[in-house]
Order: sequence, then structure tokens, then C-alpha cells
Amino acid sequence: MSKPVPTPRIEPVEIMQPGTSSCQGCGHGVIARNAMKTFGENTVFISVPGCIWITIQSHIPLYWMGTSFQGGAALLSGITNALEQKGNTETNVVAFVGDGGTADIGMQGLSAAAERNENIFWLCADNHAYMNTGGQRSGSTPRFAATTTTPVGKASRGKKTWSKNLPFIFAAHHVPYIGTASVGNVNDMVGKIEFAKGIKGFKFLQVQSPCPTGWGFDPSQTIKVAKLMTDTGLWPLYEVVDGQFHLNYRPKELKPVSEALKPQRRFRHLTDDEVNQFQEMASNRWDELLKLDGKPLPF
Repeated sequence: MSKPVPTPRIEPVEIMQPGTSSCQGCGHGVIARNAMKTFGENTVFISVPGCIWITIQSHIPLYWMGTSFQGGAALLSGITNALEQKGNTETNVVAFVGDGGTADIGMQGLSAAAERNENIFWLCADNHAYMNTGGQRSGSTPRFAATTTTPVGKASRGKKTWSKNLPFIFAAHHVPYIGTASVGNVNDMVGKIEFAKGIKGFKFLQVQSPCPTGWGFDPSQTIKVAKLMTDTGLWPLYEVVDGQFHLNYRPKELKPVSEALKPQRRFRHLTDDEVNQFQEMASNRWDELLKLDGKPLPF
């Protein structure tokens, strides 16, 4: 059986102030507002350049600081160690960082922080590309997706490779908490933050955040697209707690991946064969996750 997600408890105090510089329909605002209320006021937030930085930088009256793309994990490690030297083990030390600052440019420092099991919470707001600078591909971009650096044409079918499996990469560092979440299921995200924030050590949560601008769909459809990604198995919701794997959302039957791909302009060029490759990948991965549910990971 899947491990139940704890009942969410969102603080009534709004930490993120009204107004945002994000694009219309951006999922990052949903993530930031609800996550910040869950972490509460006794929190230090950091970020690095990207869409999530734009979303939060002008709207947090609490302790907040930013740094370079590659410096996020080092800054966060320094903060948590300084607080511990002062005897403060209660303040949450949290990063809001995109997939570029997590999967690519920030990976080296973040891997080192995970290996040291630093007492930090890294929340990756994943919109599958470097959207802040024009929509270039990242290590989190799905295969076949059209981006400004993986265009579709005679010599290209979009991105050539599947995205990095970030949760399993960090689970292989033997850290105490790993999770995935989505703006399509805020209760699940909030419950995971509430559960994990009190765990000492390295915590990693990858939150799917559909991008109307980069993915190519109507801004009013953000939550619908996010839910389709989870209902088709393209974005499974799970946790790894002390090495134990738990599926948090198990549809009775997965919807065809075409239902999630079709609304997105970045996939409008796909042939039937390419859609079938997506379907095969999602179905095989789902079968593997079902076998893992309730068991320790084999590494």
C-alpha cells in the first residue's frame, strides 16, 4: 500500500505579498505562495536566477537572499551551518530554484550538499527549461520537446534525450527525504512539505510547474495540464523516506499520454511513433514504480 500523505496544514499568515512579475498562468506563484505558508515565518529563503526568482524576489518581507546559478547549495549550506553554530536548529533553510539551477548549472554544488547531508530543504520548481531567458532546453526537458535550442526541423525532432531522473539521482545520495509534487495537487505538495520540513538533513522536492509560455497552452489551463501529466504517468507523485519508496497517487487506470501531450504546442510535431515512444516510456516506468511501492530502493 502507498504511504498516505499527512493531512496538509497551511498557515493562515500570507508570507508572499500580493502581485507578481510572473507570466500569466505561471505555476510558480501557486508553488511559492502555498509552500511559504507551510514553511512559516521562521524560515530563510534563497534563490538563484530564473523564473522562480522573478516570482518571489519582490514579494517576501522575511529573510531572503539570492546568489549565482551555481552557488545556491553553497549559500544554503553556509546559512544552515552558521545557524547551527549559534544553536539554532529550528529555522527552516529553504531554496526555491528552477530546473536549470538544479539539474544543470547547480548540480555539482547540490550533489556535494546532498552527500554531506546538509540540513536544508531544496524545492525545485520544474518548468522543464530555462524559461526566464527564452526557453532553452535543460536537463529536465522531456525528449522530443521543442525549445529554442532544440528546434523542430529537417535535422531535428526536438530534444534528443529523456530528462534526468532528479529524485532518484538524489535518492542515490542516501539522504533522508526525496519527493515529487505538482501544482495540480496542492494538498499533496503541502502535505509533503509539512511532513519533511521537520526532518534533519537534506530534503529535496521536485514540483512540476507547467509553463504556458514555454509549453504552449492557454494560461487558464495550467492546473488541467498539470493534472493530465500525473494522470497519464508522465509525472508520478511519490516519496523516498529513508530509502523507502512510496507512491502517493495511484490512478486506477492511467490515461493515454496523448491526452497530456496534445494540449502542449512544444509537442505538436510528434508523429504517432513518437507518441508511442512516450507511451512506452511512461508505461514501463509506471510498472517499475508499482513494483517498488512500499519497498527500499535497490541502491
